[in-house]
Amino acid sequence: MDAVDSGWSEQVAFLRALVAQPSVLGRTNGVMEVAAPLLAQLGMRVERVGLDLDVLRRQPGFSSPGWSYEGLYNLVGRLAGTGGGRSLVLNGHLDVVPSTPDEHWNHDPWAGEIEDGLFFGRGAADMKSGVSAMLFALRAVKEADARLGGDVVAQLVIDEECSGNGTLACLAAGAVGDACIVPEPFGLAMVSAHPGVLWARVTVRGRAAHAALASGAVNSAEKMYVVLQAVRELEREVNATELRHPAFEGVEHPLNHNVGQLHAGDWTSSVPEVCTMDVRFSCYPGEDLDAVQRRFADRVSAAAAADEWLREIPPEVRFFGFRAEGVIYDGASDIARVLASCHQAVTGRECQRVASTATIDNRFFDLHFGIPSVCYGPAGGQLHAPDEWVDLESVRTCTKVLACTIADWCGAR
Repeated sequence: MDAVDSGWSEQVAFLRALVAQPSVLGRTNGVMEVAAPLLAQLGMRVERVGLDLDVLRRQPGFSSPGWSYEGLYNLVGRLAGTGGGRSLVLNGHLDVVPSTPDEHWNHDPWAGEIEDGLFFGRGAADMKSGVSAMLFALRAVKEADARLGGDVVAQLVIDEECSGNGTLACLAAGAVGDACIVPEPFGLAMVSAHPGVLWARVTVRGRAAHAALASGAVNSAEKMYVVLQAVRELEREVNATELRHPAFEGVEHPLNHNVGQLHAGDWTSSVPEVCTMDVRFSCYPGEDLDAVQRRFADRVSAAAAADEWLREIPPEVRFFGFRAEGVIYDGASDIARVLASCHQAVTGRECQRVASTATIDNRFFDLHFGIPSVCYGPAGGQLHAPDEWVDLESVRTCTKVLACTIADWCGAR
């Protein structure tokens, strides 16, 4: 615990250096270059792990991307234990969503400004603070001269915000262990369950014209409203109380169908020929993802069939990006019990369990690779929104809990 406190200023500086890198989709190598020296300082053998689609397509849980991975990589650090202990994977993503519109922020999204104990910046909570916590927890263990019996594997990954293929690539490359911790920002609570998440792109075609002749044209943006209404109706239906999964009891709105992008036209005085809409939608654990995709596509088709124009030129539905199953996590697993015990020792409080309405990369470990995992991280807010923040004291507490967990799990002596 003293080692965490003595290294705290360096940890905050490291977090600020991570946040200073705008590691959005396709631009993640810079943040990896910031993180790599710390892995080396920890005595880890560091390697770059690329995202090879030929390999990934053969893996369970693969999500088909609509973008290139050329030249991009994850970092994997391996610290060998002395033997006789259990191995542990520490997994965290360093990719972030865009900060735009930057003018809506009260704090520079890439500066790591601190006010009243809150650290602001894109990715501050989601989840660069968690990455700082897991790495500085390991550093604290080493600085306390504790020799770990089991190996520690650090996975610093990309593409978590849109597929999870970064984590999948690390696992496919053999970066595995007896258990895993992912320090996502859930307020020092463990995640008990999360839904499945999928992405779809709907394309509607209209009939373009000069705006002077708009009354005789077909506006694709207006026709997309027919589809949007159908998506909203589907969302209401799947969230019906009688369909509620028991793991989400008490969660007001478990399944969110979000219109994340909507694009039409290229000129104000032209009727737009094409409109596209990207939708993130979700489902309960145990639901078949093929059936969930068919449910979405069928609802779009049914809405189109009731519209004279769309009946003749139906919308196109393409699935890409996230294809993530829902999961219920075992709160009685060995790693969950060890972390809960360390949380109690550090905070004096029982560790709570919460159901998430977002997906997390833990799913790969538990569902597809037979590795029990825990998601536990600091407290933050405004994720994917202006003025994202993380509470610094919660980061410090998280670091102490993780240090205790690493020592206990891997067998420190």
